[in-house]
Amino acid sequence: MGAVEALEKLVPVVLAFGCGVVLARRKVVPAESSKAFADYAFLFAVPCFLFGNIYRSDLGALFDWRALTGYAAAAGAAAVLTGVVARARGVRDPRGVALRIMAAVQVNTAYFAVPVFIMLFGNAAPIFPVLLFQVCVLSLVILSIMELGRPDRAGSPARRLGSAVTASLMTPVVIACNAGILLNLLPVTVPGVVLDSFGFVGDSASPVALFALGLHLGGSGLTVRGTTPEEMWIIAFKCVGLPLITYAVCRHLFGVEGEWLGYLVLIAAMPAPQNLFIFAQRYDVGVDLSAALVVKSSLVALLLLPLWTQWAARMS
Repeated sequence: MGAVEALEKLVPVVLAFGCGVVLARRKVVPAESSKAFADYAFLFAVPCFLFGNIYRSDLGALFDWRALTGYAAAAGAAAVLTGVVARARGVRDPRGVALRIMAAVQVNTAYFAVPVFIMLFGNAAPIFPVLLFQVCVLSLVILSIMELGRPDRAGSPARRLGSAVTASLMTPVVIACNAGILLNLLPVTVPGVVLDSFGFVGDSASPVALFALGLHLGGSGLTVRGTTPEEMWIIAFKCVGLPLITYAVCRHLFGVEGEWLGYLVLIAAMPAPQNLFIFAQRYDVGVDLSAALVVKSSLVALLLLPLWTQWAARMS
C-alpha cells in the first residue's frame, strides 16, 4: 500500500468522522445524540460484525500466539513504565495510577480500531485477539484495583471484585467474540441467512461509530490551550510511545514480522478507550482528566493515523 493509496483509504474515515464534528458544531444534530449512536454501534452493530467475522475466520491464522504474546509483553512493559512515571509525578492513589495506565496502554478497539481497520484493510480480524486480551486481562486488572481501592462500597472485596469481573465479561462485544469462537470450533453450521443478517447490521458499525465519535468531539468544546502537562505526556505516550514500544518488543524480542507487525503497531497507535471515562465516573477518580484524554487522544490519533498507516504498510 503506497502513500496515496493509504490516504485514499482514509477518506471514508475522515468523511464519517468529519461530518459528525461539523453537524455537532452547527447544532444540526445534537451532540448529546452521540451516546445513542455509540450505544447502537457498541451494543449491537459491532457485536454483529465481530460474531460473523470470527465465525468465518481461520482461528489458527487469527490467533498468532507469538504476535499476541509480543503485544502482551509490550503492553505489560508500557503499563509498568506508566505506573512508575505516575508515581514519580506524585500520584499516590492506586486507583489514580490504574486510571493513567488504562489511558496510556489500552486502546479504543470497538469505536476506533474496528472501523479504521475495516476502511483500510476490509477486515478487522487482527483486532479480535487484542480486544479479548484487553477485556479479559487488562480491564480485569484495572477493575480489580478500582474495586479493591474503593472505600464506599459495601460487601467483601472478593464479592465486589466478582461483580466487576462478571460485568466486564458479560458485555455484548465479549459475548459476541466468545460465541463466534465457540461455534467456529464446534461442528455447528450457522444458517447463511443468519450470517447475512449479522453482516447487514455489522456493516453499519464502522461509519456509525466514527460518526458518533465525531459528534462527541464536535460538541465537547475541545480547547488545546487548556491541555495540562499531565495530559500531554499521557497522550504522547499513548499515540507515539506505545506504538514504538510495541514495535521494539514484537520485532526484536519476539521476532514478529510482516503483516502482523504492522497490524500490532497500528492497533497500539489507536486512542485511549471510551470506557476510560466510564470507569472514572463509576469509581469517582480523575473524571475530568479521563474525559480530556479520551477526546484529545482521539484527535491526535486521527491526525497521526496517515503516518502510522504508511509505516505499517511498509512493515507489511
